[in-house]
Amino acid sequence: MKPMDHEPDNDRHVRPTIADVALRAGVSTGLVSFALNNRPGVNPSTRRRILEIAAEMGWSPDLRARSLRTNRAFALGLVRDTAAAPGDSFFPAFIAGVERDLSPVGQALVLASASAGPSEAETYRKLASERRVDGVILTDLRAADERLALVAALGLAAVTVGEADIDSPFPAVPVDAVAGVVAMVDHLVALGHRSLAHVAGPSVILHERRRRTAFEHACASRGVACRVIDTDSSARGGGEATKALLADPENRPTAITYSNDRMALAGIGVAHRSGLSVPRDLSIAAFDESDIARYVYPSLTSIVTDAEEWGALAARTLLAAIAGIELAEPRLAPARLVARESTAAAPGARPAS
Repeated sequence: MKPMDHEPDNDRHVRPTIADVALRAGVSTGLVSFALNNRPGVNPSTRRRILEIAAEMGWSPDLRARSLRTNRAFALGLVRDTAAAPGDSFFPAFIAGVERDLSPVGQALVLASASAGPSEAETYRKLASERRVDGVILTDLRAADERLALVAALGLAAVTVGEADIDSPFPAVPVDAVAGVVAMVDHLVALGHRSLAHVAGPSVILHERRRRTAFEHACASRGVACRVIDTDSSARGGGEATKALLADPENRPTAITYSNDRMALAGIGVAHRSGLSVPRDLSIAAFDESDIARYVYPSLTSIVTDAEEWGALAARTLLAAIAGIELAEPRLAPARLVARESTAAAPGARPAS
């Protein structure tokens, strides 16, 4: 008789295998392997069915065995700049999308924080030298971003969220933000606004720079005045910029756009404390809405991107790059305008019909 402190043989192996999933799904083990590892060549509906069956059966990959067998970490990394303003509405949704596509295929996400410069570079070196990740997602691309050369030299796979302004060896997952900027300017011009302002984030960040350029070009081509103030993207920065824009009643804009909704919400507060009514006296709009933008009063006109789907696509693209698979150029739907209560006709103007 076996000692009581030993498990019975028939209880030692309860983990469902790929073969068990294939038998339940009525497909080959090869097809199940392709589906679970996010490989191309699997019909999307078939892949969903296989993933659902695997989840129902409690299948999970034996990551320790796979790591030893393949010399891979089965994890992706994302290093967040510690200077990023708190309250970011885009980042949590983006991460949710990344994890949505990693979890079913047994991949993990390793998050780290570091300030731009030597500390950030050392973080990437540690992730590579300790083999903690197989690749990294590069967000908030900067002008002439030094991370591209560093990550390539470390031998890590990578995907960039947005397109770099220098040669990059990595695939990019961009969104057409210009379409959203143009839609916002057109919306405000149609409401009779002829003096606009934009409160931007740090100009070293490429997506901030591109939004600013698109805003200035759209205003110039429509013959309306515009001003731009750079900030650190925080609510405080948005509030201070709003105070500066409203300081001279004779020259204040009739509409202000903000690069994120936390700055816009701060701007609404500053406007109200200044005795202005939004949107009667001042229209306000923003980018990268969070859920709260729909429920504050007045509800916030926003330029919307699907942050969760953006994260999912970044994860899929990076997994394909690690596997040596070249995907078709990834594209997401362009940013779009959602008009709400915070924008209305300019004071004394009749909106275009």
